[in-house]
Amino acid sequence: MGIFASIKTWFVLHLLMGYIFILSGLIVNCIMFCTLIIWPFSKTIYRKVNCYLAYWIWSQYTFLGQWWSGSDIVLKTNPEDVKYYGKEHAIIILNHKYDIDWLLGYFLAERLGILGGSKVYGKEMLKFVPIQGWSWYFTESVFLKRNWEQDRKIIIRDIKNLAEFPVNYWVTILMFCEGTRFTEAKHKASMKVAKEKGLPELKHHLLPRTKGFVLTMQGLKGKIPAIYDCTVGITKSENEPTFMNVVNGKTFKAELKVRRITLEEIPTDTDEECSAWLHKLYQEKDEFYDGFLKKGHFDGALIEIPKRPWDLLVWLFWAVTLGVPLIYYLIQVLWSGSIYVSGCVVLVIVFGSVMVRWMIAVTETERGSKYGHRHEEKKEQ
Repeated sequence: MGIFASIKTWFVLHLLMGYIFILSGLIVNCIMFCTLIIWPFSKTIYRKVNCYLAYWIWSQYTFLGQWWSGSDIVLKTNPEDVKYYGKEHAIIILNHKYDIDWLLGYFLAERLGILGGSKVYGKEMLKFVPIQGWSWYFTESVFLKRNWEQDRKIIIRDIKNLAEFPVNYWVTILMFCEGTRFTEAKHKASMKVAKEKGLPELKHHLLPRTKGFVLTMQGLKGKIPAIYDCTVGITKSENEPTFMNVVNGKTFKAELKVRRITLEEIPTDTDEECSAWLHKLYQEKDEFYDGFLKKGHFDGALIEIPKRPWDLLVWLFWAVTLGVPLIYYLIQVLWSGSIYVSGCVVLVIVFGSVMVRWMIAVTETERGSKYGHRHEEKKEQ
């Protein structure tokens, strides 16, 4: 391990970056809150402003991945489709195999210049989480209650709003139809459900959840031109593809198998037809990923979309604005401050350490939902 690579693992640097992220995120959240006054007069202006504001938070993730860790992505796709990338509203359907597949989706959105317009389908509780959850709320992500009757109304209302976003401020909805990250235990439970329902079994994916997808397709047909089926494969290395390893500066190389599918190609006349289409899509994704594991790459034309400097410049701005004054203050306190003040500083550092670790832990696979286990528990009762 080189000197620079070793420095990237220093916890004091992680703590500093965590401080910069937390404080900058709260600052942006406060500005977002203030922009609510614009909403009654012009939703268009509100949405444009918040696309830019969200970028000042979310680009710090892509800075960590692309510049700090040096990780990279390439696409395997139809060259004829590249002209549409980043120039239309779209839904991106990602597999949920890795802890950092969401980050790789952010890589692509950043390189296409549409990161600020990213939306997610998330749990209701997430909108109360400072920084990330609040930024999702102010940028109109879709929050679900895990109650289908309520969620049906929420999806119908929110996708109608998303379809009204202004031209050149493209909405990109990230959908994980599996509902949770892949683990062997969840896969076993999921395939048991597949057998019970007479559905084809998948080797590398969980059974997709179809209700929300079907309702979304029916609501967006004629309003959003296409979905992008995106299957992520990370090249094997000695490092586990976790967010903690990204923070530690470990490098990952990934391929994204991307297919553009127009909404006209998706049957939406009945729920059953649309559900069957999604199951078939996941069978194809499973075959793609199986081929990646065997050959080390996806089939298709290789397309490289270069990274842009903006996420690096945003992070440097925050580092200078927030990091330099902090370092100066800490030096002054520790050099000439009282024991009481020094003790308070230490407590703040400890609290910051806990917060940084907690935020990273949220991305870990074992912290995911109990998908499948509830099904087993109900069967046993």
